[in-house]
Amino acid sequence: MRIGLGWDSHEFQPGIPLKIGGITLPHDQGLGGHSDGDVLLHALTDALLGAVAAPDIGSLFPPSDAKWKGADSAVFLREALQRVRAAGYRLVNVDATLVLAAPKIGPHAATIRDHLAKLLDLPPDCIGIKAKTPEGMGTDNAAIAHAVVLLERT
Repeated sequence: MRIGLGWDSHEFQPGIPLKIGGITLPHDQGLGGHSDGDVLLHALTDALLGAVAAPDIGSLFPPSDAKWKGADSAVFLREALQRVRAAGYRLVNVDATLVLAAPKIGPHAATIRDHLAKLLDLPPDCIGIKAKTPEGMGTDNAAIAHAVVLLERT
């Protein structure tokens, strides 16, 4: 078995849609980033890559490459899953925590979980999604995602 840990953060910016877990959420600002800024998919991608000692998301999809400007982060996640399978492992479960002041994730957690289940080819009950507020941490203008994955040898 292998465990992978991923972490990502992006700052809120006006004029762009907010994507978290591959779902566009209603909010007056989105997350800036070279791709679509999806902190959850980025953290999951790095967790998967780290579990099989592959290069990280920034090495595989460098922000300096215009090809990835505005890219759907599901592309990164699919590449990470291919590398997991090529290394002889399968994903068992995911546990993720989002840290952001707004919007509230609770009303969207089931939708995010169901979408991730499809992207990751996992049952929804193998995906944990939690959200916390930053409570005085000084990160009210950002979203942070932590993700842990468990892999087992196939």
